[in-house]
Amino acid sequence: MYLTQGLKRAAQIKPNVLATSDGARTRTWSDLIERVAKLGGALRELGVADGERAGILALNSDRYMEAMYATAWAGGVFVPINTRLAPPEIAFWINDSETRLLFINDTFAPIVADLKAADKIPSVEQVVLMSDNAPSNGELAYETVLDEAAAVSDAERGYEDLAGLFYTGGTTGRSKGVMLSHRNLVFNTFNSIASIPFSEDAKWLHAAPMFHIADCLAIFTITQVAGQHFFIPGFTPEGVLENVQQHRITDTLLVPTMCNMVVNHPTVGDYDLSSLRHVAYGASPMPEAVILKALEVIPECKFTHAYGQTECAPLSTANGPEAHVVEGPMAFMFRSAGRAVPGVEIKIVDDDDKEVPRGEVGQIIVRGPNVMQGYWRQPALTEKALRGGWMHSGDGGYMDENGYVFVVDRVKDMIISGGENVYSAEVEDAVYQHDAVAECAVIGVPDDKWGERVHAIVRLKDGETADEEAIKAHCHELIAGFKCPRSVSFRDEPMPLSGAGKILKTELRKPFWEGREKQVS
Repeated sequence: MYLTQGLKRAAQIKPNVLATSDGARTRTWSDLIERVAKLGGALRELGVADGERAGILALNSDRYMEAMYATAWAGGVFVPINTRLAPPEIAFWINDSETRLLFINDTFAPIVADLKAADKIPSVEQVVLMSDNAPSNGELAYETVLDEAAAVSDAERGYEDLAGLFYTGGTTGRSKGVMLSHRNLVFNTFNSIASIPFSEDAKWLHAAPMFHIADCLAIFTITQVAGQHFFIPGFTPEGVLENVQQHRITDTLLVPTMCNMVVNHPTVGDYDLSSLRHVAYGASPMPEAVILKALEVIPECKFTHAYGQTECAPLSTANGPEAHVVEGPMAFMFRSAGRAVPGVEIKIVDDDDKEVPRGEVGQIIVRGPNVMQGYWRQPALTEKALRGGWMHSGDGGYMDENGYVFVVDRVKDMIISGGENVYSAEVEDAVYQHDAVAECAVIGVPDDKWGERVHAIVRLKDGETADEEAIKAHCHELIAGFKCPRSVSFRDEPMPLSGAGKILKTELRKPFWEGREKQVS
């Protein structure tokens, strides 16, 4: 099991068939593997081999995919970096992973140049600009690096060798590097093929961000079946609609917020979406109104709810088209996250890790070859997350008598807004840095557009003043925009506390979630 095996197979069985399409650039599978072999040679010359890390901070593109495969080909470890992070957060990910070489595109060239000039990313020895424009800050030009390189043989690192470091937020505010091996990622392609309609005639649109494990699932699995990849720099509803029509896209993955924007777009009826036969969704719960609208707008399209997490590479359960119906014995079963995918075990357990009866809520835990090796250089957190050999998801849910899992709440204080994980402790840390703040609690509250939005509840110090806009502006200076509170409320009395002195967020959430079955949206 090694990632580049799927690329070799695709080039072997479909050498002259289109592999990637990005604007005016198109490559066949034989083109692609030749470029990967040459870029892999360049990376070795630049020091990325034998487990060394190469970071990628860029918008979606065919070159992003080439960089991932070339890093694996060279024997290195790729580190996809969230494009929505603030500069200090970008620096933390780079430094924590000890990234040696960094791929960027034009969008991030000024940020990286500033970080380099301030010596904030000392581990980075080379920066490669994935652009048609000439470098202006001392970067290496991607196409020049590739053209001047000699192709090398695949390092064939595989199985338990580390393939990728995928960072996720931490409940204490410290990001965690999830270590995914070649076995983790390759096995995930196999259980994805068995659970989601991936086929070799697929034309897959990469609209979700490529730094996210969900889109990486598609990168590796579409390659595994030798389908075709189509790229847009980033999601917009117009971009998805236009590309589906222009390229006759058959398949894609959209987080629920994206799906909502597409199916409720005012001009959706002006586009020919008849080629679209399957949409996978995940990363956050899909509002019922959105899936019903989707079934109405693109009635011939099938839908699959994919549930998992970065630590599971990511797929754990899937709920396919048979559940996305409103009549018959499976009517409205799309409310479930589905059943365990082949090769993966799921249990619902209590606080002592004992399995609870069917229908009773507990924590969802997962076991299988897809489960991570652990958190990068954080053995205590690894031991806690993987205790007993099971990945503890931090999600609360129950299982029915037929093995369908229903996610009802999150055990961790995590907010999923627009498909992005936001950890309340990190936001609270930022809010608390405002001089006027005495107490703060950050929770997720219902939002029609984002599913949930980040909401800060603040008690000010006696004699101090601050309004909602001041708190939000303060946070934007410290953390990524998607993590910042979208709304703020103020209270005069102290926060409600548990016997252990912890703020009772369940009490703070109640007014916002009153009348709803579950405290996620």
